[in-house]
Order: sequence, then structure tokens, then C-alpha cells
Amino acid sequence: MRQLSIAGLFAIAILAAYGTRDAVATPETTGPVAHVYRVVEDDSLHAYVFYPPDADRGRPANAILLFHGGGWAAGSAEWTFATAERFAGYGLVAIAIDYRLSGEKVTPVDAMDDVCHAFAWARKSAKELGIGGKVAGYGVSAGGHLLALTSTVGCSIDNARPDAMLLWSPALDMANDGWFGKLLQGRKARDFSPVEHVGPSTAPTSIVQGAEDTLTPLTGAQRFCENVTKAGGVCELNVYAGVGHLLTRNLANQEDDYDPDPAKRAEGIEKHRQFLLRLGFISER
Repeated sequence: MRQLSIAGLFAIAILAAYGTRDAVATPETTGPVAHVYRVVEDDSLHAYVFYPPDADRGRPANAILLFHGGGWAAGSAEWTFATAERFAGYGLVAIAIDYRLSGEKVTPVDAMDDVCHAFAWARKSAKELGIGGKVAGYGVSAGGHLLALTSTVGCSIDNARPDAMLLWSPALDMANDGWFGKLLQGRKARDFSPVEHVGPSTAPTSIVQGAEDTLTPLTGAQRFCENVTKAGGVCELNVYAGVGHLLTRNLANQEDDYDPDPAKRAEGIEKHRQFLLRLGFISER
């Protein structure tokens, strides 16, 4: 993944926060309810919980945690609020997660640790949050990378692995990525490249990917799914021709002038929903 310009980061924010609202009609949901899931020094990290429609409240449900993109250095949980509302409309407890952003003192490794703690917190707080089953993860771009790390490299704390992963234009092959390597501040990028660490415990995964993506190339998603399959796991790769990062139609500028294809985006959303159905996370409503 190349370094994103400020304009590019803003474009991702607009797409992530508002791009899917008109793609699929969803029932009215309630939320979010804000929680602090971790305090690191003086930094309080928040989780924003969206609940299913009122008719489903009070019944334990499966859950999904959402992780925004932004090149590890920008973004916030709000970027995934629209998607969280959609998942809540499916009947899930949907939780949008903030994590620390890379900078002078923070690296993607720290962000990965936050993601691990978010899963552990959700499971520890299951009764309070209304979670009565499995916990999936959804990650966009850099957020997809951090999520995939929890299921490949693994976490240093218990109960931190997702039971399934939905990835949208994820960064999975990072061993030779210069921007990512710079953010690591001396650590080896290969040690935090999900494609290199796939194993039998890697969670069932569904990936939505543009064939012409120049920021998180298709080859990374292909290698990841191939390695998952070789390890005996489940990986579904949904590739869309003629579009790039986050399914943009503007192939000349995939950083700061997004034009996502509405039909392909809607189909990718439906592929993820069908994957959740097959795994038993949701039922037809």
C-alpha cells in the first residue's frame, strides 16, 4: 500500500462513511452506544455498538467488529458506521472500533494489539453487550490487514481471534511494502504480513477485491486465499473486473478521486451477507 495523500484519506472517509447507505436498504436500527474498551496511557479507545432493530432487542445475537481503513495513519470508527448499521439490520450486534493510528510513537503493531483487545473485550462483555454467540470481524483496506493479523500472526491475549472475517480491499501481502515498512519503525514487515502466516486456525474468510487495485493488489488476496485453502480452511475471493481500490471505477487515480461502481459494490455487499448466512451468523429476515 502506497502512502495516501490527505485528499485520498478524505475520499476514503467519505466512501466508508456514506458510500454504502444507498446500496442496500436496511431496517431502522438503534445506536450507537459508546463504550471505552481499552485505555492506553492517556488514550481512551472507543467501541460504538449498533443493535438490531427493536423487535430483536433482548435476544442474544452473534456479533461483528468493524475496523476502518486509512493507511494505518488516519481514520476513525465513524468511517464504518453506515456498514455497522447494515450489519445490525441483518440481526447482528455490530461494533465499530477505534484503534491507535500510526505516528511518531505508534506503529501498526500497536494498532493490531488494540484490535486483539477489542475482540477480547467484546467476548468478556458479551452478556452486557447482548452477544450470545460467535464474533466475526469486518475490515476495510488497512483495517482488513489488522483484522487478518489476529487470525494469522495471532494475538498475545486469549479470546482475541475472530470466528470469521469479511475483508474489503484488504492489505494482505505486506513484506515488500515501503509505506508499511516505514510505519513499523524498524520491525520486519514480513513478520506482520498476513499472507505469510496463514495456518489451520485462520478463520473462514470472504474477500471483496477489485481486479485493478493498485493500493492493495489482487495478488495479495489471491495468495492469501490459496494459502488458506492449502491449510484446510475456507476462503472465498470475490473479484470484480475493471475496478480498483474499494471498487473505484477511476483507475487512473485510486488515492483521492474515488468513483465506486454502485452495482459491483452492492454485489460485494450481498456476497458478504450470503457468506454470513452460510456460516450461520445470520438468518434470512
